[in-house]
Amino acid sequence: MKRAIPALLLCALFAAPAIAGPQDERDGEHRFVLISVGRFAVLADMVSLERNGDGVRLRAFQVTEQDFQIGDQAYWGGWSWWRFDCAARTADRLDFAAVKAGGAEGPATPDPAPPYDAAPGGDAAELLAAACDPASVGPYGVSTLEDAVFVGREALSQ
Repeated sequence: MKRAIPALLLCALFAAPAIAGPQDERDGEHRFVLISVGRFAVLADMVSLERNGDGVRLRAFQVTEQDFQIGDQAYWGGWSWWRFDCAARTADRLDFAAVKAGGAEGPATPDPAPPYDAAPGGDAAELLAAACDPASVGPYGVSTLEDAVFVGREALSQ
């Protein structure tokens, strides 16, 4: 079950100024928007948005409630590239790359599953809505990975 996002958290998230248009994520600039809160907090990085006709690519960051450990390494969550068909309302998660505490990104593991219908209420549908209609998510939020982790974990704690 998804949790409601508290109004004060939304105000803090949307306090940062918006930057329009796609940008190469390698330059370290992000504009995260909190998309959904369930088992994980999912934030869309709106500067990664790439349009191609009815198709859209978007990178999302999935945050865990607390660091999880694998061996002696702590992790915050992970990145995934998604491709959406706005007309067909389908989603395709392309990969997953774990993110270590501190922000180092592991290698991406491809997700070979085919595109699927984005079921209402699911993370894919929420990401699709943001990707296909960026104006629907309002002003963009935080601009660093560390702040995205903070916002995500704050939302998960509510």
